[in-house]
Amino acid sequence: MRLYPTYSTLLKTLLVSFFVMSLSEVSYGQIFSKKTSRKSLEQEISQLRKVIDSLKQELEVNVIPISDTVSSNDTINPGALSFFEGEDFIEPALPTDSLLSIWYVQKNLTLDDNLALNLDSSNFTSDVPDSVFIRRLKSMNSFIPLPYNNIIKNHIIYYTQKIPNKIDLVLGLSSYYMPIFEEILDEYDLPKELKVMAIIESALNPRATSRVNAKGMWQFMYRTALQYNLKINSYVDERLDPVASAHAAAKYLKDAYTIFGDWSLAIASYNCGAGNVNKAIRRAGGSKDFWKIYQFLPRETRGYVPSFVAALYTLNYYKEHRISPRQISLPAHVDTFMIYKPLHFGQISELTGISKEELSDLNPQYIKDIIPGTEAGMILNLPYNYTSAFVDKEQIIYGYKDSLYFNAINESKSSSFENTSITHTVRKGETLGKIAERYRVRLSDLQSWNRVKSNIKPGQRLVIFSNGAPKNPVASASSSTSAARSSSDKTTSSNGYVHYTIKKNDTLWEISRKFDGVTLNDLMKLNGFNKNSKIKPGDKIKIKPI
Repeated sequence: MRLYPTYSTLLKTLLVSFFVMSLSEVSYGQIFSKKTSRKSLEQEISQLRKVIDSLKQELEVNVIPISDTVSSNDTINPGALSFFEGEDFIEPALPTDSLLSIWYVQKNLTLDDNLALNLDSSNFTSDVPDSVFIRRLKSMNSFIPLPYNNIIKNHIIYYTQKIPNKIDLVLGLSSYYMPIFEEILDEYDLPKELKVMAIIESALNPRATSRVNAKGMWQFMYRTALQYNLKINSYVDERLDPVASAHAAAKYLKDAYTIFGDWSLAIASYNCGAGNVNKAIRRAGGSKDFWKIYQFLPRETRGYVPSFVAALYTLNYYKEHRISPRQISLPAHVDTFMIYKPLHFGQISELTGISKEELSDLNPQYIKDIIPGTEAGMILNLPYNYTSAFVDKEQIIYGYKDSLYFNAINESKSSSFENTSITHTVRKGETLGKIAERYRVRLSDLQSWNRVKSNIKPGQRLVIFSNGAPKNPVASASSSTSAARSSSDKTTSSNGYVHYTIKKNDTLWEISRKFDGVTLNDLMKLNGFNKNSKIKPGDKIKIKPI
């Protein structure tokens, strides 16, 4: 991003310049002489003011870009709001009321890690009085408290006044994605206001990738994604699926709220993790007030809650700030199909007429343009106007140019998509997490296949399935993997439930991570626990229905 001097800096430079110029024409003796009349000095000052005012007007209409928000000393990223490469992302000749392809917009949406604004100590000004900001925030009747202070004011002004040519694109995308996220949050009985976290995380770009390799609209790290049952393999990365990743984000936020009992802390933990929030709470003497632990949070996390408030405010009051959402071409209705055989976007495109770009836009999780059909089925999203063509040709579409599109992977070699197993011998220093990451499988699957939790040792043999869990993982891994099953396993089945016996140092959070598809909130509900409940070694708890 290009850096320009602040507006106030330019004016100060001009003042100094004119003062020096005046000195070049009038001697020091003349200026400070008693003979110099007060009237003549006032006339000179008045003339200088007129010249400065005229230059100020010229600067305001000039094409030279001026910013009062960026400097080389800035340090804080306001949440993780993402921007676009270059100031001229949209071609100047393109009318603002033209429909932009959603694929074109999202292709150019990027996470800009170099953009760092010190909104903590800035003092932005606005024509909108504080009383109006406060009244508007209260009028939103948000289930999540929306405080107001100078830091939040800076974030609101930043969103509504400093980047109007970028926030309008986010608002355009919001009309499509926000109703989807509201429905998902409602399914988990979560506040609908949490939907704006996707704006903070990625500016609603499903293909966003951060410098630390967090991916997708909800910015999941690899290991966290696996913990929340997002599929990641050579063909699929569900972090890029806005719907699947939104479900995972909802589960995380529900767990985080169960831990902290406060939405500001739960939201902050989404950015830096529950461990860092707990550390800040301890350093603040046990306080769970976000603003009391503020200074103890990681620097990038401090702006996360203020950005949340600002994004929610902007979503509700953009009209009052004369911002118009950019018109973006969005499908009016999308139909969903279950795919059970390998299918390439090129096959669909050629036989239905839909472009591969539009297919990729609605199905960004398929990173190779291939849907690796499985017995359970993989989702294909199609705009309604192409569904009839797909249904009519579905019987022939799978075999159409398959050798071309799959590079010799055809129906006779479809076993490459089936489950195959290998055996891994544990080496010194290896952990289950590292092994799961190495073979690109879920940690929970690896634990389930081998009936282990975390206590593995060198020489132990682990069975690993290359493409998802087998129909009967216990039976498939029975005789050959008996050595991989830990003798300390205390999981039993009775009365229609899987039960687990608490061991020393166990926590409900850690236990929930050991079982596929089980969240902390699930354990709390199933066992009638609340945030003050205690567990002790020897206790049996329900994990999930059989």
